[in-house]
Amino acid sequence: MTDQVSPPVHAGASQTPGVPPEGVPQETKIGASRGLAAWLTRHKTSFAFTSYQSGRLLLTGTMPDGTISVNQQHFGRAMGVCWDRDGLWLATRAHLWRLENILKAGEIAEGRFDVSLMARTMYVTGDIDVHELSVDQTGNPVFVNTAYSCLAKLDPIHSFKPIWKPPFISELAHEDRCHMNGLGMLAGKPKYVTTVSQTDVADGWHGRPLPKGVLIDVEDDRIVSDRLLMPHSPRLADDGRVYAVDSGRGYVVEVNPQTGELRDIAFCPGFLRGMALLGQYALVTVSKPRYGTFQDIPIGDELARRNLTPICAVMVVDLDAGEIVEWLRLEGEVQELFAIELMPNIKCPMVVGPSTPEFLTTVTFDPEISSLSA
Repeated sequence: MTDQVSPPVHAGASQTPGVPPEGVPQETKIGASRGLAAWLTRHKTSFAFTSYQSGRLLLTGTMPDGTISVNQQHFGRAMGVCWDRDGLWLATRAHLWRLENILKAGEIAEGRFDVSLMARTMYVTGDIDVHELSVDQTGNPVFVNTAYSCLAKLDPIHSFKPIWKPPFISELAHEDRCHMNGLGMLAGKPKYVTTVSQTDVADGWHGRPLPKGVLIDVEDDRIVSDRLLMPHSPRLADDGRVYAVDSGRGYVVEVNPQTGELRDIAFCPGFLRGMALLGQYALVTVSKPRYGTFQDIPIGDELARRNLTPICAVMVVDLDAGEIVEWLRLEGEVQELFAIELMPNIKCPMVVGPSTPEFLTTVTFDPEISSLSA
């Protein structure tokens, strides 16, 4: 890990006072490694990440003065997120949101933001516990329907349209039978999913000892590996390598797609969930333990062996070197993170939250059709 220096971080307000739909988020202290801003600038990207525990969407980029910006807004149980066509898809407790960039090309908001996202479409799914989210070849969302143990798409009439289920799931039921959570795409099609178990009974994945987690090839219903422990975020690199986070052990791993063998790359001091790939790097989200301890989970023993305390953070991992090279750390109300998504060629993004007064007063239209004939 790089030296523990926290340069200034501009943390945008997450909630306007007096408008709390589900409780007012408390202040969160945010610190960054000395090189994170330069790393984002060098790779011409910013990123979005979510905290379902605190109900936040957080957008991280670089300010004109070279410091880190973290703009955050309240979205109840914010989960999967996907950047597509200059906008974001976001899954929450019972909805799928489409957030659009309301700025024109080259326009800057408030002197620093080159993207300003505004919710324009909201699909009602009901509480189906959507986890990871992506888009297919047509730009339509594909999501992990964890409650019903399947992959799904939006449906114009129903809560969802199921498109695939694991071979060991006998029927679709609101029972979270295997805790499917991760989705990896290839050429606009679902390629891999991760599940915490292969159980086919209600809430079966919560057993002790912990069941074997699996990586599944969606194309041929094949169990690629059953050597994982509470896995998340299967990802395919440009060179064909397959990565995932072995959350129960705390490792970013490479998975051999033929043999299922695992190669440990880097240990992270927290519960891993989200991952986004950028060349030789992986950005991952790590969380503090939900119940105060990692008792009975191997990551607890590894933390003790290394004399480390679990943290809540986004970490940049060099996959070639197996090292954490940059980080963004959160202290306070935010203790658990879920998804992370890159926003290429965006310097400093912001979002207008649906719970703020600005959401009601931010009205835009296309100036090219502002002059109407009588």
